[in-house]
Amino acid sequence: MAKSAVEYITIISDFATQRIDNFLINRLKGVPKTHIYKILRKGEVRVNKKRIKQTYRLQEGDEVRIPPMQLEDRNTPPAPSKQLVTFLSARILYQDDNIIIINKPAGISVHGGSGIKLGVVEALRTIHPKLELVHRLDRDTSGCLILAKKRSTLRELHTLLREGQVKKIYHTLTKGHWKQSALRVEASLLKNQLSSGERIVRVHDEGKPSVTIFTPLVRYKYSTLMEALLETGRTHQIRVHAQFRGHQVAGDEKYGDKEFNKQMHQLGLKRLFLHAYFIEFTLPSSGKHIQITAPLDDDLQACLKALE
Repeated sequence: MAKSAVEYITIISDFATQRIDNFLINRLKGVPKTHIYKILRKGEVRVNKKRIKQTYRLQEGDEVRIPPMQLEDRNTPPAPSKQLVTFLSARILYQDDNIIIINKPAGISVHGGSGIKLGVVEALRTIHPKLELVHRLDRDTSGCLILAKKRSTLRELHTLLREGQVKKIYHTLTKGHWKQSALRVEASLLKNQLSSGERIVRVHDEGKPSVTIFTPLVRYKYSTLMEALLETGRTHQIRVHAQFRGHQVAGDEKYGDKEFNKQMHQLGLKRLFLHAYFIEFTLPSSGKHIQITAPLDDDLQACLKALE
């Protein structure tokens, strides 16, 4: 019987503090929990080349080794359709021997898990089998998403992200008009997980330090197109910081303003207006300076046109 290959996964910030057993249960869809706990007890799962207990909490940058398993143990996700692969391939903004940068569409997750069978990375692995996700974008957020073709490049980019050496700018439509004094938001963010599994982030003194710099681009009658520069990269950071200032992001069902969302929906906006517009970094191993802009999708441009 065929076996799967050994998997090595580098933990990104979104999975930091999660218990290793819960991480594996979500990652290894279809594998019985009894088998997952068995490979943990036997030390077949390693973190940074060391044995760990099932209660170990993952840290950003940890390297997790998942042992080979009988393929019948894995509930192999459905193969992505040719149409999806073609659609995503057409949205690649940049690629070389080390990375791919794609203009991720809204409505598609970056990876499978938590009830989602496949995402961008699984679809593109049909072309590049060793592709790994460098960072995340929420399912409803569009724009620049980096994927690494090599593990060495993945580690390199994670180091750049931790050290704040990746410049990320978003475009977002927000409620109302901002005061000059409100444009820099320095408010710690605390992430909570509800019993339903839903993640909720709120401003809290005990949270992680978080900074967003907002800049008005275009003022409309009751809203403003804003540029958001991230000095930190926390979960839902822009959305929660905008909410904190009372200028909620258009189309935000979790942190937004219902009446504002209703008005924007009447103008044709059917999604969260948050777009990873620009990304810039220099890859130390190659010395290559990469600077990529992702154009707004037609639906967002149509919304802005309606506001004019």
